[in-house]
Amino acid sequence: MTALQAFCVRIAVVIVLALLPVVLPAQSAAGDSTAVAADSSGQGSQSLLETIQQTRPKAEWSVTFAKVLWVLVLFAIAVFVLKWLTRILEAVAERWTNMRLLIKRFIPIMRMLGWTFVLYISIVGILAPPIETLIAFTASASIALGFASQDLLKNIFGGVLILTDRPFQVGDKIQVGDHYGEVVQIGLRTVRIVTPDDSLVSIPNGEITNQSVSNSNSGESNCQVVSEFFLPAQIDVAAARRVAYRAAAVSRYVFVNKPIVIIFKNEIHQGRSMLKLRLKAYVLDIRYEFPFASEMTEIVLREFVKFGIVSAEDLNHLPAD
Repeated sequence: MTALQAFCVRIAVVIVLALLPVVLPAQSAAGDSTAVAADSSGQGSQSLLETIQQTRPKAEWSVTFAKVLWVLVLFAIAVFVLKWLTRILEAVAERWTNMRLLIKRFIPIMRMLGWTFVLYISIVGILAPPIETLIAFTASASIALGFASQDLLKNIFGGVLILTDRPFQVGDKIQVGDHYGEVVQIGLRTVRIVTPDDSLVSIPNGEITNQSVSNSNSGESNCQVVSEFFLPAQIDVAAARRVAYRAAAVSRYVFVNKPIVIIFKNEIHQGRSMLKLRLKAYVLDIRYEFPFASEMTEIVLREFVKFGIVSAEDLNHLPAD
């Protein structure tokens, strides 16, 4: 008999033992003939029980205080070690800026593998339940968790999906609903991002998988920044283009390996024809996104006034972006 066949036989025996009290008759009738039939049926059932008891595999198992204590100790050590490794990796990532995104993307994978290993050691190595007990407990726990923790399980499966499908990674700038910021942690329950206002926002994984997500840099350290300016329709477009391009090209934040693009668009605002100038450039690091946008606004407007492209009075009457 192969191992698979032996396993199937053991499962079948367990099922028979569980259903046997329901199947066996529990009634006795009056009369001599009925008593004889009942006695013979009882003897048959008793022999069947004895046969099953003799062939049933041993499934003795007990949870001792020492086993529970070792499981708790193992979980405490895992919490300490994973936090310690996470802090070390984050410190190394901040020191090596060219490797920051790669190192931070490894952290959630490390945490998931670590907890999976701890759970495996706890069940197989310490508690060591027999296969029958493990199957029965797993089935009961699955049903209970399925009804009581639907939202939690949805978030956990969403976290696994995010780690495998990788629509974004740690270090990316994403937009989820009304929240925009840098991804600092991808957990099994939530994704945490830091907004431009330095607020830490936790978004459930189930919500992320059910809506569109905008990724600004898609795994790269640089990202595009767009600055917009409303200008009078009669300005010198060529001069405005030169000023905006030079302002972006000389910035300490600009990533020169990607193009700087200037786009003009005519719009009607409050019954007036206006020009919208869109300055699109890339920054060296995603963390320079807002300092670069602020610098472009200050420099471009100052140079427009300096070269007479627009006057200070015109700026006061222009709509705010």
